[in-house]
Amino acid sequence: MRIPLLAGNWKMYKTIGEAVDLVEALLRDLGDTSDREVLVCPPYTALHALSSLLQETPIALGAQDVYPEPQGAFTGAIAPGMLADVGCRYVIVGHSERRHVFGEGDALINRKLHAVLGSGLRPILCVGETKPQRDAGEAEAVVVSQVRAGLAGVEAGALGNCVIAYEPVWAIGTGDTATPADAQAMHATIRGTLAELYDREIADTIRIQYGGSVKPDNVDELMRQPDIDGALVGGASLKADSFLRIVHFKA
Repeated sequence: MRIPLLAGNWKMYKTIGEAVDLVEALLRDLGDTSDREVLVCPPYTALHALSSLLQETPIALGAQDVYPEPQGAFTGAIAPGMLADVGCRYVIVGHSERRHVFGEGDALINRKLHAVLGSGLRPILCVGETKPQRDAGEAEAVVVSQVRAGLAGVEAGALGNCVIAYEPVWAIGTGDTATPADAQAMHATIRGTLAELYDREIADTIRIQYGGSVKPDNVDELMRQPDIDGALVGGASLKADSFLRIVHFKA
């Protein structure tokens, strides 16, 4: 059985004090999450403060990005071991903003994924098409290509530590959301690609999240889809009440 993963990607929001306040509010009203996993990914500056708050709690800590080297003269970069040292369990790699704002390609994203796995952390590999690609009928080909490139060289034994997040770029921060049927169709395509790369039994164990304007009023229907195993949440994770409603989706 795949345990749903509900993750908040805070992007470049929240000072340390604001991050602490948000986590304290989440913990105060979190309730029972024994059948799902909850994750927050704050900015680097808040990781240390939140690590101590989240110890021995049901909420895991993650990072929004990483650099694929253990150390070196890489000004401004953060190594996987540093993230492990501060208490992270997950690392997002290949988010659409890294791909399209910062120009990261599949080869670098694959290096990051391997570096994350090599440090004992769990990567969340993001894939997704732009609106022009979808309008041109290329969505499936783009996403399959990103999955294959992102997982290149990953052995079957390590795949279980990976999560995939399908985030249609045209739906991120826009208020637009893929219909549940469209999201399910792409999730099924991703799972079919995993079956081709590995086998069906392994593919059926891998969690595939949906990301792209997930909100309290659409999470229930999204989570009712058979191949959607959680959500990678942006703006709605910045307030405790909206993120908690997403965490406690009703499938």
